[in-house]
Amino acid sequence: MLRRLVAVNAVSAVVVTAALLVACGGDDAAEPEATLSPAAAAGFDVFSDNGCVSCHGANGQGDIGPPLTELYGTEVSLDDGSTVVADDAYLRRAIAEPDAERVDGYEVAMPVNGLDDAEIESLIEWIREIGPATGS
Repeated sequence: MLRRLVAVNAVSAVVVTAALLVACGGDDAAEPEATLSPAAAAGFDVFSDNGCVSCHGANGQGDIGPPLTELYGTEVSLDDGSTVVADDAYLRRAIAEPDAERVDGYEVAMPVNGLDDAEIESLIEWIREIGPATGS
């Protein structure tokens, strides 16, 4: 009888754990860090609400699309052999005109996204804040 009770409790624990995992898994993106400015937090919301996580990862760490973390201010190699610095101008162009250039090593084309200027600016602010630390 005790063995059966232990088995039932173990099965119950697995079912409850699975239910909790399913209930908590609604968003693909994690919550932004508490250290983000309000503008960058708004950019993270744009990122997570517009499907960017599908290619760039839940926190911008990269996947089938290039990583956005540690990106700002770095040199980016493009598939045409040229390089560009990931500054505001490059990011604005890359977001607003995704067909303009493609990062080397990434074959999937970024889709046209329809973001407005304010959304693009907040997204750039988020990318800037998750960029490399300065003053090393």
